[in-house]
Amino acid sequence: MGFGFCFAKQGGFMRKLSSYIGRYWYGYLFAVASMVTAIALDMLYPKITQQIVDDVILGGQMEILTKLLAGIVLVGIGRSIFGYCKEFTFDFLSSKIGAEMRKDLFNHIQTLSMRYFDDTNTGELMARVKDDVDKIQNALGYVGMLLIEVTIHVVFVLYCMFSLNWKMAFLPVAVMLCCAVVAIIMERKLDKVYEDISEENAVLTTVAEENLAGVRTVKAFAREDYEIKKFLSHNERYYNLNITQSKVLVRYYPLFQFVGKVLPVAITILGGISVMNGNMSLGALVAYVEYSRNCTWPMEMMGWLTNDLSSAVASYKKIKKIYDVKPEIEDAKELVTLDHVSGNVEFDHVSFKLDGKQILSDISFSVKEGKTLGIMGATGSGKSSIINMLHRFYDTTEGSVRLDGVDIRKISLRQLRRSVAVVLQDVFLFSDTIEENIKMGNRSTMQMDEIKSAAASAQASSFIEKMDEQYETVIGERGVGLSGGQKQRISIARALSKHSPILVMDDSTSALDMETEHEIQKTLNSLKDTTKIIIAHRISAVCHADEIIYLQDGRIAEHGTHEELLAKKGLYYDTYMAQYGGYLAS
Repeated sequence: MGFGFCFAKQGGFMRKLSSYIGRYWYGYLFAVASMVTAIALDMLYPKITQQIVDDVILGGQMEILTKLLAGIVLVGIGRSIFGYCKEFTFDFLSSKIGAEMRKDLFNHIQTLSMRYFDDTNTGELMARVKDDVDKIQNALGYVGMLLIEVTIHVVFVLYCMFSLNWKMAFLPVAVMLCCAVVAIIMERKLDKVYEDISEENAVLTTVAEENLAGVRTVKAFAREDYEIKKFLSHNERYYNLNITQSKVLVRYYPLFQFVGKVLPVAITILGGISVMNGNMSLGALVAYVEYSRNCTWPMEMMGWLTNDLSSAVASYKKIKKIYDVKPEIEDAKELVTLDHVSGNVEFDHVSFKLDGKQILSDISFSVKEGKTLGIMGATGSGKSSIINMLHRFYDTTEGSVRLDGVDIRKISLRQLRRSVAVVLQDVFLFSDTIEENIKMGNRSTMQMDEIKSAAASAQASSFIEKMDEQYETVIGERGVGLSGGQKQRISIARALSKHSPILVMDDSTSALDMETEHEIQKTLNSLKDTTKIIIAHRISAVCHADEIIYLQDGRIAEHGTHEELLAKKGLYYDTYMAQYGGYLAS
């Protein structure tokens, strides 16, 4: 009965999950029907025991003993069958819902804009997708099953006890009401603790994930002691929060156990008095004591179930916060579909501000199909932000970006991003085979000869084919085991294999030697129908571009061809002299 109040209190939590539960209502209906049948069979045991005492032992009707014993066996078999159906169905359905929740949450996270990921740690998202969904799955499975079972069980037991002796039945009712009040008090105390535990779990996961991902940097700067101390400080807080949880449980949980032991004794004493006064038969007393024992296990489990339910509620609140976040970058209601993307790119007076900071100011340029644009500038001048605008990772604050004359905000994100192949400055390779990493842009249709051709064009085939497994070689997380230049070449091969009308190279040859870079430049020059945007710090990477723009403080400070910019003797010329001045002087 106490669980009824606890269950009702969390009604809001359960209603939010109704869409998942509703998909499998028939399964839950079957599970609950099996549960009711199993509980009803449980209630027959004391009745049969009552008959054995009153009719067989005291009444001497030995002829019915065989039937009664057969009844006990049949009840046991039926109880086992329906109990199995109940538990398996709840486990199956909760696992199914957990998998769907995890899928839907992951899909929602994938739709969120880049700004959300700028402010959210990876470890926190990992904790939400894995640990928090697991707790909700547990609540919809074993814990939820026990909550329903306890409620139905208590109702059945009280009905049987009232039918045997309604006066004595008020004792277990009063005891269960007291336990319900204690359970509600305990749940309120645990609610805040579990929110803090869930939050700290995310922080702890983030710290561990960052440390392991950056283990080479940690070792290179001999920061092991610092990182250990940072991890231990969060581990200590996580430990203290769990101890706080345990203190709450230890304070209240023994009460449920104590009541569970005392209630059958109290029932036996009161029932014994009723038997001596002739108000109850001995068999009825035996059955009554057995029913009272059926009241004790729900009380003993009340604290544990409240504990797990509170944990699930706290996890759901964390997940709900993610669902409350809406993507800033979405497809327009009325989309323009380009039948053929030629690759004409135009920035028209584009300005971009992020968190109050001006990143780009009045950027205007155009790149025709098959032409090459070079972008140079000091670190922080806004070079990569131009690529973010082209991909619509962020929307412009002012002005517009157009693809083939159409504002990219009117083009679907899918078509836009499939039209642009990019080699990012921060190379990311998945823990998979080289083949899978290269054909990432078009996994379903790309053939092996295309993969090898792209690798050759990126000057990657020479080292790939020297490996024992060649293209089937599994590379470590983020490309562990490969040099910086090898990772860049695989990343370039991945972009080339996509055969997109626009190719973006974001400082993607910085780790390559001059000879390899020159070969890749020849490959890029051969892509006559591909629009190329090359961001670089090296003059050698952009000197052959049809136009070069030089950014300074988010503005275009200079633009022109390589020869025109050298003739101006401005920022580009200064960069050229810094890189080649010593060579020219000699």
